[in-house]
Order: sequence, then C-alpha cells, then structure tokens
Amino acid sequence: MSTPTESSSGLPETPAPARPVRALGVDIGGSGIKAAPVDLAAGEFTAERVRLATPQPATPGAVAPVVAEVLAGFEADPDVPVGITFPAVVQHGITRTAANVDPSWIGADAEALFSDALGRSVLVVNDADAAGYAEAAFGAAKGVRGVVVVTTLGTGIGSALIVDGTLVPNTELGHLEIGGHDAEKKAADSARERHDLSWSQWAKRLQRYYSHLEDLLWPDLIVVGGGVSKKHEKFLPLLDLRTPVVPAALRNDAGIIGAASLAASRARG
Repeated sequence: MSTPTESSSGLPETPAPARPVRALGVDIGGSGIKAAPVDLAAGEFTAERVRLATPQPATPGAVAPVVAEVLAGFEADPDVPVGITFPAVVQHGITRTAANVDPSWIGADAEALFSDALGRSVLVVNDADAAGYAEAAFGAAKGVRGVVVVTTLGTGIGSALIVDGTLVPNTELGHLEIGGHDAEKKAADSARERHDLSWSQWAKRLQRYYSHLEDLLWPDLIVVGGGVSKKHEKFLPLLDLRTPVVPAALRNDAGIIGAASLAASRARG
C-alpha cells in the first residue's frame, strides 16, 4: 500500500498514479476481431494473439459478445487499460461512420456498449489512428519529430496524422478529392487490383496522391502501411517525393499495439 509523500511545503502529497506497464488491445475488422496483451515499454505482445471471425451481420449486439470472448483468456484486472479499434470515425466514444460493418453502428455509443459487455472502462479509437500511433511510438516513425502522416493502403486508404507525438484523430485523408475523384477510389490497393494495374501504373496514382498530401501538410515523414506494404520494394522506390517515405514496421500488429497504448495514455490522464 502506498503512503503519502511530503511536499516542499511540508504537507502530505499523494503520489502520482503509477504508469501502466501493460494494456489490452482489440482490433475489430470486417472479417476478424483480434486481441492481445501489450507490453507498453517494448510495444510488443506478451502472449499469442487471439482471433475470432467478425459476426455477420456485424451489428453492435453481435460484435460486443465476440469482443468479450477474444479477451476472456487475458488480463482480468479491471485496472488494466483496454483499447479497441473500430473501422469508423470515432468522436468521444461515438461511432459516426461504418466501414465494412453494419450501418447500425452510425451514432452508436461504442464505448458504453463495450464497457457494459466487458464490465470495465474502455477506449474506442479509429483503426487507422491506432495503427498510425503505434508506428509513431514503436515502429517506422519512432523518434521522428514534427508532422508524420501514416497511410494504410487496402480496400480504401486509412490515415493517421501525428504531430510531435500527438495524434490528430479522424483525419480521413483517403477521402481527399483529387481530379474530381475520391482519392481512395483511384489509389487504394483495391483500385490496383480492380483495374489490373502494373506496379508502375499504380505508382503514378500514388505519386499524385502523396504529392497532394505533402503540398497540404508538409510532413517530415510518410509511412505506408496496409497489407501491400509487404511488397513495398515494388512501388515505393518509384515515387518521387520531397518527403521521406518508408514502409510500416508493425504491419498487422499495429492496430492492437496502438489501441492498447492510447488506452494506457488516457488512463494516465
């Protein structure tokens, strides 16, 4: 049991809350719900990740019990922070959009829903924001000051904006209008596959997208994630940008690690 310390005034002073050393992260996707405990110093899992299929339809009432199930084998201590990613704009725990999940999530109080299902407080965060924060804290952007843009190239283009280590949430930079089109409709990895583009053809679309981003934001670093980043050597060298651009380091672990880290940051106040 901790005891009060004495301040310079001679009055008893309550010690600051201890910094969490571990947290739980959950990553909710259109096809799977994954969870793992995270070492907050190393940014690594401390146990094997658990994955269950996302229920179909993925309504709030169907998803919440699955989240409880994937966490059931992990930390029971209610003081351990829990962070949950969700493929939506999330404002103060409310999901404002719904990508690859049921439209009934729009306007849902996701934090209250998951807190009730788990019997503990949780933080809900946009999935790309969580992945980007993890890359800044532990991955390809670790130690980089200034403005960092993290993008995930997949079905769409997810984005995260981090300024001097602070996340600016819900940027949705994949929806910038370029040439009269929603950027992700032309430059996401799904567009490459849909139109059977060669790597060089796709790189021209990415060039236009990332050039637009750097003209708007003047970032110090761009990090490119998503499943296709495993083949980064096929397209990143084809880009001609003034901003350094590097592949993501944490890949599929980033969402869980970022959600856990952000939950721990909120717990610290």
